[in-house]
Amino acid sequence: QVQLVESGGGLVQAGGSLRLSCGVSGRTFSNYAMGWFRQAPRKEREFVAAISRSGGSTYYVDSVKGRFTISRDNAKNTVYLQMNSLKPEDTAVYFCAADSSRVISSTPRTYDYWGQGTQVTVSS
Repeated sequence: QVQLVESGGGLVQAGGSLRLSCGVSGRTFSNYAMGWFRQAPRKEREFVAAISRSGGSTYYVDSVKGRFTISRDNAKNTVYLQMNSLKPEDTAVYFCAADSSRVISSTPRTYDYWGQGTQVTVSS
């Protein structure tokens, strides 16, 4: 079993920055590609970013390209999401997820394990 715990969410003004962290335990972290997803009220869960097992490949939804950066530290079993130039439409609960597949994916159903989520609220 893999446990994921997100942290770093909060309230920030538009244009501000936050860094989300997701600590992973229970299995070998480097065996999993990692993803970040978000879900706003009354909306479906949306892909945000993903990173390969080694960290050598990343993938972003168009709406966050140039503003968000996903990274990982396999020595610390942690994946990060640096969020800059935040907008009110980024407001959502952010989830990290672990995928045992060999390729990174933007599809929620391919991910095996999920965290509980952390709230990000961007005020205008």
